[in-house]
Amino acid sequence: MDFEAFTKLDDFFMHNGVLIGQLAVLLITALVISFVVRRMINQLHHQLQKTKNVLDEAFIVAAIKPINLMIWILTLVFGTQLLDEYLDQNIVNAVLLLRDVGVIAVFAWFLIRFINQAESNLLVASQEEGQALDQTTADAISKLLRICVFVVTAIVILQTLGFSVSGVMAFGGIGGIAVGFAAKDLLANFFGGLMIYLDRPFKVGDWVRSPDREIEGTVERIGWRLTCIRTFDKRPIYIPNAVFASIAVENPSRMSHRRIYEFIGLRYEDANKMHGILADIKTMLSEHPEIDTSQTLMVNFNDYSRSSLDFFVYTFTKTTVWTHFHEVKQDVLLKIYEIIRQHNADIAFPTTTLSTSEPLSIVQV
Repeated sequence: MDFEAFTKLDDFFMHNGVLIGQLAVLLITALVISFVVRRMINQLHHQLQKTKNVLDEAFIVAAIKPINLMIWILTLVFGTQLLDEYLDQNIVNAVLLLRDVGVIAVFAWFLIRFINQAESNLLVASQEEGQALDQTTADAISKLLRICVFVVTAIVILQTLGFSVSGVMAFGGIGGIAVGFAAKDLLANFFGGLMIYLDRPFKVGDWVRSPDREIEGTVERIGWRLTCIRTFDKRPIYIPNAVFASIAVENPSRMSHRRIYEFIGLRYEDANKMHGILADIKTMLSEHPEIDTSQTLMVNFNDYSRSSLDFFVYTFTKTTVWTHFHEVKQDVLLKIYEIIRQHNADIAFPTTTLSTSEPLSIVQV
């Protein structure tokens, strides 16, 4: 805006009280409309909270702020039209261009908010209904949708600003080759994250570990570049996604059972009681409510050790929960000891027997 434009604007405020009043009315109208629309949307939101459909609620929540911003963009445009003859034409054209870009940006903002709110509502609703939605899948889909919104919005805005989209895309193709060479590690991590989303070897909340690396913990977040795993001592490990393409990953969270595999030794003097003890232990395991008898169940004499007769217990629990598994294992081991004692036997411990050919004499001094 040059000096002449400022002069026209000052002349307008000095001699055009009617237009000043119109501007004031326009401002007040915008405030009233903004207030009324917000109240109506809040009332509608309150009513939609009573329904089971979470998407309509997400739609309303996502629309509140974009609608309010749209009201003020339109107010600016109407105000500019009232001041058309007092403003430089370049300013008017800039405001009209701002209106077009603003409408596109507001619509894109609404879509981003709707995607975020829908993801959050669907996750909460699935947990309340007992049908846990895969958070990793939901996160991947929402990220892809947001990327699509950003790309389409950028192309439309460039077209609105007068840029040739075909030229921009041709430049992007040439630039993409250069960027690809310069950022190959970044792209490797991006596609590594994409493979995690597609193959789903683990998801957020899973306990994972790698025999190839010192990695073990709970998956806290899966990003497009990094995956955050929190170890059991509560330290976060940030791993580039490309690493998962070259290492083996175990997912203990998806185990179907947990295994009890223990060796127990009896004294040699209890050898004649071994058969009865093994039979009772096997019966106890078969009747135990926490042992899955459809899986392998073995109780067998295994080895003549130096100080004991060793047998092993091999079975699987129904639970996979680590804390509960140890409660079950504790109960099984204590019951095994009770069975051994019921047969008047005992668990062996390392002993050494000293044999001499002549009796030891005691010399008194």
